[in-house]
Amino acid sequence: MKKLLFALLAALAVTASAQPSADEALERGRQLTQAFYAGDVARIAEASSAELSQAIGGEPGLRAFREQLLAQLGEELQVLDERVDLVQGLRVYSRVARFERYGGPVLVQWSFGASSEIAGFLVQGMPTDEPAPSSYLDHQTRAALRLPFEGEWTVFWGGRTVEENYHAAYVDQRFAMDVVIVRDGSTHTDDGGKNSDYHCFGQPVLAPGDGVVVAALDGVPDNAPGVFDDQRPLGNHVVIDHGTGEYSFLAHLRQGSVTVQPGQRVSAGDAIGECGNSGRSSEPHLHFHLQDSPEFGVGEGMPAQFLNYLADGELVERGEPVQGQVVAPASAR
Repeated sequence: MKKLLFALLAALAVTASAQPSADEALERGRQLTQAFYAGDVARIAEASSAELSQAIGGEPGLRAFREQLLAQLGEELQVLDERVDLVQGLRVYSRVARFERYGGPVLVQWSFGASSEIAGFLVQGMPTDEPAPSSYLDHQTRAALRLPFEGEWTVFWGGRTVEENYHAAYVDQRFAMDVVIVRDGSTHTDDGGKNSDYHCFGQPVLAPGDGVVVAALDGVPDNAPGVFDDQRPLGNHVVIDHGTGEYSFLAHLRQGSVTVQPGQRVSAGDAIGECGNSGRSSEPHLHFHLQDSPEFGVGEGMPAQFLNYLADGELVERGEPVQGQVVAPASAR
């Protein structure tokens, strides 16, 4: 599951009018960044160009963007670099910083036109090969977990390095996995243009452990393959509180398939829905991760060690599936 942490809010307009000096742009960029962090979005909206205001949806859009962004990033921890450039007639203030919930550097950028009017605003994660920091590297899963499906599935993304699991770059999904069903070397039949072409679409998704459902959403339409729904990243999903300080997230479920409600108690192996393609998902698959909070994007990811499963035909009594493995409950032997 691709996770879009950042958004581009920019409507750059070239202007030959008097821009602020480099020193003025540096100070204004610092002030606006702090105002954004503090929630003073009215000040920012008032100083934005008409083009930028339209692009971001005015003050309400900017406020919603801030809430989403800071929930995912957390607090700024360290400023790594600051600079001011002249780009296409605009003074551009760039700030590279580290945040508590993102594993790599983040670029915060403001562009200024005439009279220091805000012509563009950008927040973007920069490429990183390093996994996100974690306080759970040695954590042993307390809940007794089973694989959340029957039969053989292939781990498309899984493991502790960014190379084998892009989720590892993000604090909340540090140990997540995406699984699909592969037959004859492919996840789908025909050209894969329909969700029904995919082997995993509509397959039962099971509760990985005993617990209480704390969140359940159904009704988000399944995407056409290759299309993302960035507004509802989890799509149809279920979150289970295992009563151990650990919460299971199962996402991208098929529209109309979720069978549980918040407050309902479930046992390991109970059906909770079907594999789908809703949310931020490019093709049908099941996303699973464990974290220390029931709120998506806020908690810290935790390792999920499953019990008694087969990995490439070999019995694993307790382990974490990794990319490329074909895994199945041991009962499938």
